[in-house]
Amino acid sequence: MNLKMFDEKFIREMHIWAIPTLRVALGIVFLWFGLLKIINTSPVVDLIKNTYSFVSVESFVTVLGVWEVAIGLGLLFNVALRATLALLWLQMLGTLVAPALNPSIFWTDGNIFLLTMEGEFVVKNLVLIVAGFVIGGYEVGKEKRNA
Repeated sequence: MNLKMFDEKFIREMHIWAIPTLRVALGIVFLWFGLLKIINTSPVVDLIKNTYSFVSVESFVTVLGVWEVAIGLGLLFNVALRATLALLWLQMLGTLVAPALNPSIFWTDGNIFLLTMEGEFVVKNLVLIVAGFVIGGYEVGKEKRNA
């Protein structure tokens, strides 16, 4: 097999496996993070406590954990994908609101370009949001294309 044939085969395989692999990987992340919250070992509990100080943190973290487990299972098993992605985007909206609630945790000296570690944690969620768009666009859209 020459390099061109290998390249073409590799690209074909990526086309076949990219979206399902992305869906499963994202599902694992949400399942894992959700379970950590449910068993009360999540490293983000203090961040939640310092950001969402107006809620009962223990209850909030448990509900958020169950929510994330539901997202993870929906993605892993490709079940109720529209609802799963809606839950994902609502959960992500909550993380994107966090810097507005307590900016000093997320930005250094009030400068939005000088992220703290927590700020990087929130900004990387943009990738998770877009991954949801990609999965929704290809997996949910597949239903209409195959009809």
